[in-house]
Amino acid sequence: MTTSNSTEANKTLVLEGLKGVFIERDPAVIDRVFSPDYRQHNPQIPNGPAAIKALLGNLSRDFKYEPGLVMADGDYVSIHGRYTGWGPKPMIAVDIFRVAGGKIVEHWDVMQEEVPAAQSANGNSMFIGS
Repeated sequence: MTTSNSTEANKTLVLEGLKGVFIERDPAVIDRVFSPDYRQHNPQIPNGPAAIKALLGNLSRDFKYEPGLVMADGDYVSIHGRYTGWGPKPMIAVDIFRVAGGKIVEHWDVMQEEVPAAQSANGNSMFIGS
């Protein structure tokens, strides 16, 4: 597989994982795409795929995830997305994943509350969906 093909495969894998967990709410995707040694850098979530399964089980019925821009560089994939129902206001996030051996092995994120374009100093939206 060429580097370009690996990068595209990593993007596909990470999107499958995020959509499977947060949109389809399918616990089987966790075993399929996350490494047993999955390492988490969000300070509110423990390491390991069991933590993702617990998170999945605790999502409210009103929770919604929207992936946006997806960027990849080799083993690293970043997705700019919107989480609604994660907190009191929609959250805009950049999730960064590391892929190794065909599995998601590590995750970091940066999140902030969404400010509607009409309330921003520049009039620009913080998120453009896919």
